[in-house]
Amino acid sequence: MNPVDYADVQGLLRFGYKHMTQATYALVRVKNPAAARDWLRTAPVSNAMLMTPPPTTALQVAFTAPGLRALGVAEPVIAGFSHAFRGGMTQENRARELGDVGINAPEHWEWGGPANEVHLVIMFFAQPDAFDAFVQVSTGAVWKEAFSEARWLKTENLDGVEPFGFADGISQPQLDWEQQQAAHVEYDYSNLAALGEFLLGYRNEYGKITDRPVLDPGTASADLLPALDAPEKKDLGRNGTYLVMRQLEQDVRLFWQFVYQQRGGNATEAQQLAAAMVGRTRAGDLLVPIQQQPIPGTGTDPEQISQNQFTFDHDPTGARCPFGAHVRRANPRNADFPERPASLLKKLITLLGFGPQGFRDDLMSSVRFHRILRRGREYGSELKPEDALAPAPPDDPRRGLHFICLNANLARQFEFIQNAWIASTKFSGLSGESDPLLGNRQAIPGCPVTSAFTVPHDGALRQRVTGLPQFVTVRGGAYFFLPSLRALHYIVGTDDA
Repeated sequence: MNPVDYADVQGLLRFGYKHMTQATYALVRVKNPAAARDWLRTAPVSNAMLMTPPPTTALQVAFTAPGLRALGVAEPVIAGFSHAFRGGMTQENRARELGDVGINAPEHWEWGGPANEVHLVIMFFAQPDAFDAFVQVSTGAVWKEAFSEARWLKTENLDGVEPFGFADGISQPQLDWEQQQAAHVEYDYSNLAALGEFLLGYRNEYGKITDRPVLDPGTASADLLPALDAPEKKDLGRNGTYLVMRQLEQDVRLFWQFVYQQRGGNATEAQQLAAAMVGRTRAGDLLVPIQQQPIPGTGTDPEQISQNQFTFDHDPTGARCPFGAHVRRANPRNADFPERPASLLKKLITLLGFGPQGFRDDLMSSVRFHRILRRGREYGSELKPEDALAPAPPDDPRRGLHFICLNANLARQFEFIQNAWIASTKFSGLSGESDPLLGNRQAIPGCPVTSAFTVPHDGALRQRVTGLPQFVTVRGGAYFFLPSLRALHYIVGTDDA
């Protein structure tokens, strides 16, 4: 095992900084490369070391591929990053796969699109009484010379509730910092994920180390850690990760007006339909039974157990939590094999590819290969469901989520979830519907318009809700590299890294 140097890891991956309830994200372009490197050399970037008492402020930095170029990182080095990162979120084929077409197309974005590319995101976190002073001191005199500001994305503390009014951030994978979780067969769903699924330079669920820039030793790379799979080389990716950022604007009024209209104004039934679309109640309660058998990575906290110790095994027809519900799409909670064989004989039969299969068995890839670590925050003021039924005032603020997730493989993790599970019209054997919250209601080439949602019922006909509006609109997005502290030093250490 190779212990993780927490002092080399940016703290966002380990902590999320929930106790720092105020945050803002500065999206900038490099105006003066030398000044930008000067600012970055002295920026108080926070690491992942535990501190007692916990800090009251934190700063994190991440770069797009064009941002690395703007700072003078050599093309052969950039070529070592993943194709998805180098190509960016706005490539035509990638935008189509992510469902970014029509109103969600990159040409309409307020930032990150073809006409408003960004180079860095600089993230400021603090407790409220320290926030303003922290931002002012951190930017400093060099800031205006170094960067041109594309946009400042403000956030709002909604006490763990996303703008539609549902508890958020409930389910997250637990990282295997001890590095015991790799290259194994999983017969049961686990919430424990291999470190290499999120931190570059370590083994992932396949027992492999994800491709990343591995450099020849030299003066510029002297401080970098060695590559675990090539000790004679220096690993620029090790202890870093990829950061996905998307600004998702949520039409809260439209959402609640739609579900109330579907249920004839009946408040109880409207809440039930909304919960079916999300996959949890507004309080975060499960729609399926909690299981007695512990799930690795769930922990021992009673609240965590009550909210996360479950799979969808006891809901085979989707009558409790519909197959197309957002929560079920984002994390199907399956394992490597259908039916989860318990006995040794059944496991052997399953490994050989035999045994009975239900209608929906084996329709999806094992979830352990497609987890993401969410670190997003909400923006805009709270709007309760009962208030959302009223017409919007002229000064109604915009509301939504600055979605942020971390993963080591953009294509296999974030892009797979977005394309194969969220945007897919064929998820879990469904037909003609995508995610009821995040789905694009535009026609994607080769796919039907996805403005329907199916609610199954045991012993009764399923209900088909049609005419779903566009509840969420993409306003911006980009792929970033969140480097280790050593990699950051390499990026800014020379004029031609």
